[in-house]
Amino acid sequence: MLRNRSLLIAEIPHLRRYARSLARDPDVADDLVQGCLERALSRFHLWQPERRLRPWLFTMLHNLHVDSLRHRASAAAGALREQTASRPSQHASQEHHLTARRVLAQIDRLPPEQRDAVLLVGVNELSYGEAAAILGIPPGTLMSRLHRGRAKLREHLEMTEGTPAIRRVK
Repeated sequence: MLRNRSLLIAEIPHLRRYARSLARDPDVADDLVQGCLERALSRFHLWQPERRLRPWLFTMLHNLHVDSLRHRASAAAGALREQTASRPSQHASQEHHLTARRVLAQIDRLPPEQRDAVLLVGVNELSYGEAAAILGIPPGTLMSRLHRGRAKLREHLEMTEGTPAIRRVK
């Protein structure tokens, strides 16, 4: 049991970052992380040690977030999506801070499906397969959403020239 806790403790910063990117409210994000950790501890016997722990936890966290959105939709649909400034992991120069804020604002403007794909793959550095499993969609659908999301970001951020070359995904 002590090993289980130490494995979970090591994942808390990643869970918090993903929860904040989903909820956009530090208090709601902390509640999501706490719920995820409680659920993970009670179901740790279901985790398969040959698989990575982080995608398993992110799946739980994502499902908790979707559940909370469904429950809050009838009471306060707009209140959950209010934005608060998220703090970067390290202090950036003014120019980088403004650029980061601009990119985050544009990510928030993406449709939810594309935003989730960009956050999981681009920000949280998960593989396509892991992100697709978390969202419960086929990898091809994830790649399509990711491509459309990145294209919209480039368009909105006026970064159309110098687009990266196509790369093969195995």
